[in-house]
Order: sequence, then C-alpha cells, then structure tokens
Amino acid sequence: MLLACGVAQAQVDLDVLDRDLAGPRTQVLVLGSVHLSQLPEGADFKPDSLQPLLEKLAAYRPDVITIEALSGETCDLMKRHPTVYLPEDVDTYCPDTAKAETATGLDVPAAIAEVRRILQAWPDQPSDAQRRHLAALFLAAGDPASAMVQWWQLPEAARHAGDGLDEVLVQGLRAREDRGNENDQIAARLAARLGLPRVYPVDDHTGDSVDLGGTPEAYGKAISALWAAAAPRAKPMRDREDALARQGEMLALYRFINAPGNLQRRVESDFGAALRDTSPQHFGQRYVAGWEGRNLHMVANIRRVLGDHPGTRALAVVGATHKPWFDSLLGQMQGVEIVDAGRALE
Repeated sequence: MLLACGVAQAQVDLDVLDRDLAGPRTQVLVLGSVHLSQLPEGADFKPDSLQPLLEKLAAYRPDVITIEALSGETCDLMKRHPTVYLPEDVDTYCPDTAKAETATGLDVPAAIAEVRRILQAWPDQPSDAQRRHLAALFLAAGDPASAMVQWWQLPEAARHAGDGLDEVLVQGLRAREDRGNENDQIAARLAARLGLPRVYPVDDHTGDSVDLGGTPEAYGKAISALWAAAAPRAKPMRDREDALARQGEMLALYRFINAPGNLQRRVESDFGAALRDTSPQHFGQRYVAGWEGRNLHMVANIRRVLGDHPGTRALAVVGATHKPWFDSLLGQMQGVEIVDAGRALE
C-alpha cells in the first residue's frame, strides 16, 4: 500500500463539536517566561521588578494557574523506576521531601491524598493554622510552589512554625521568598494575590525519555554543534533579551519574548536547527521527538486540570520555547480559547 505524501488532511471535523458547546468556554493565557534562575550575568534580579508584569496578569484574573514543575506524583513514579529515569534527573527536577515527611509523618502519596481531601472542603476564609497546615502538606507532597501560595497569604506575624510546619520547613519557605524562580515569583505570588489555594505543576519528563541511539556524549555534541551553527541568526534577539534583563525591565522583557516573531526565531534556531542533523543516529529527530513528547504530556496535564474547572480562565506559566506548542495543542481542545499574550501584556 502506498502512503500519501505531504500534509494529511483531517477526515473528521472536530470543530463542529466546539460550535455545539452549551456552556462557557475556557480561556487559556500561555505566558512564555524566562527562567529567572538563569538570567544573564549582570542582571541583578529583584522580585519588585516583576510588579508591572503581575499587575497585567492580575487584571486577567485567572482562576487556575499552572507551572513548569514536576508534580509529586510524577517524581514518585520516576523514583520508582531508576532504570527508566536517571537518578540525576530526579535529583535535578524533583524537590527533596524528606524534611517535610519528617515534620508531617506523610510520604508523597499520603500527602497528596491529604491535600486532595482538605481542598475538597477548603473554606473561603481559612484560618492561619489551616494555611500553615496546608503549606506543610504541599511540601510533603512535592509541591513547594503551592506551599508558597499559602505562605504568602499568611500575615507576616503568622509566618512561623506550627500546625505541621517545623522550624526547618519555615526556614526553607523563607529562603524561597526572594529566590529567582518564575514558579514562585510569578505564579505563586499571583495566586496568593488572587486568593487561590494553589498552583498546578504540569511538567512531565516521562514524555522525553527517548532512546538516544548512541552514547549521550555523542548526542550532546551533535545537538550543541547544530545550535552553534544557528546561533548567529538568533543573536540580536538574545542580546535584546539580555539587555532588558540587565536593566530590570521585566514587563518589556516578557512582551518581547512573547512576541510571535521572536518566538518563531527561537524555535527555528533550536528545533529547526536540530532537524537539519545528518548524523546516522538521527540525533536531531530524537531530540525533537523528546521535546514534542514532553509538550504533549504537559498539555495533557493542563487539560486534565481544566477538566476539573470548565469555563474558567487559566494561566500557564512556562518556559518561552514551550509556548508555540502549548498554544497550538491547547487551541485544538474542545471549548478552549487561547488568549493573545501580547494583548494581555499591553
């Protein structure tokens, strides 16, 4: 049987389902972010520099906020399969929950179950003790960003040990208050400002566990060479990003990196470059397959969250290079509308 070449045309029109939607549509704003822990040399990050950006996002008033972080559930899975997921990757991407388990007496699965139980009856006006207890549970569940959401909703005088938070955990939360991390400084701060109970970790490295077809060293060398060849074309864009970061112009920086033309240059200099790989192991195609697999898993995780909150406004805070895939994939979901990031940041 001969296979048709070119772009396959869909034989079923799924858009007709969207036209019959009776309830409210779900709006999703995908905010492409820099990684605040990786700002260029000379950029002195200060949380206050994000206030103009947070003002714009607060005006959008999301009911649900997702972040680029692994859930405790995913980390628990990865730890149980060391032959599939490298222990060094677990150490890199998964928070250490040992101290929180000591304080609460709960391992990750038990803490997740307790978080779910408590949130099902979460009051509109929780007490300080309830917030401290939930923060401790989030830490034990491997979700420190959501712990910060509760921590920042406590009055300063109530940010102390008690109700499951011991002094070790309190010091850990205080250490995160000024830490350069978009999950904390954008997503968690915004969630706290809006009175939300949590953020939702949706990252997933089970989707990019791809056989490299050779040694990791050869793979890394091949991909790095392709990036280097494509770097000159992207250099003006990268230089502008670095300049805005060094100036502390964070709203301008986020407007710049979310502009469609800059996103196009970003993906072409990365994945477009990788697809030009001519190695016999097809390293470039393996790299892109892992990237797309990861994005598919991440978007599936977001869709699962949205399924619990139909007709809501959602904000997805994610590394800027993910944004084109998020916009494309989420835009195919029934009843979901993608919000223009440029207009939201005007």
